[in-house]
Amino acid sequence: MSRPVIGIIGNSHLINDSYLVQAAGDMNMQAVKDVCDAIPVIIPADPAVVDVDDLLCACDGFVFPGGRPNVHPEEYGEAATEAHGAFDRNRDSVALPLIRACVAAGLPILGICRGFQEMNVAFGGSLYPEIRDLPGRDNHRMPPDGTIEEKFAMRHRITFTEGGVFHRLMGSREVMTNSLHGQGIKVAGERIVIDGTAPDSTPEAIYVKDAPGFALGVQWHPEYKAGMDKVSRPLFAAFGRAAADWAQGKRTPARKIA
Repeated sequence: MSRPVIGIIGNSHLINDSYLVQAAGDMNMQAVKDVCDAIPVIIPADPAVVDVDDLLCACDGFVFPGGRPNVHPEEYGEAATEAHGAFDRNRDSVALPLIRACVAAGLPILGICRGFQEMNVAFGGSLYPEIRDLPGRDNHRMPPDGTIEEKFAMRHRITFTEGGVFHRLMGSREVMTNSLHGQGIKVAGERIVIDGTAPDSTPEAIYVKDAPGFALGVQWHPEYKAGMDKVSRPLFAAFGRAAADWAQGKRTPARKIA
């Protein structure tokens, strides 16, 4: 049996400040290959070169990874400010409708960091431009200095809903994760269920209510050492099984993955 194909939504990147490319992090590609046992394919985040219907036919699942630019606040009815940072309207134009189409079809999706936020916005939710500026909230941003190991180090615990999707998937109500994000969920989208939070109440784990297929998102970065981490591995493994099931014509509802 051939392995499932998992599309990883790309990010626009300039090489030497002059040559524009679409790129995906090696960590995400390695996690898809090794833990999902799937073939990773970079999907250009540019509506001029990809079509949602074509993508649904080409892939058995999608990872919506992190990215430096944020979802443009116009996508959730707010005005852009300096605090919102940089934007990538092309990725917005590909990712948001693709998320909705995948959920409607039952095609598996996994949202990571920006992808987590995209899932919320895709279903009508909104975002805070800067979590650390809110009263009582912690600084969730990546440490500005240090090695990769220090930047992706475990920063805080996540508490999952008793008996919820993530509790069943992880086999524990509390796990430790890294933290490399500035924005976060303000108002949850209509079908977005917050299934895990950080100690300061910041939403960190979500799923799409009544989704016919795997539709989970996390605010942290599980791709880091995914094959060895006890939190990352079961998440990617479940996603990989869902993609394999899709490739064989089956469905894996988000609420029944564990």
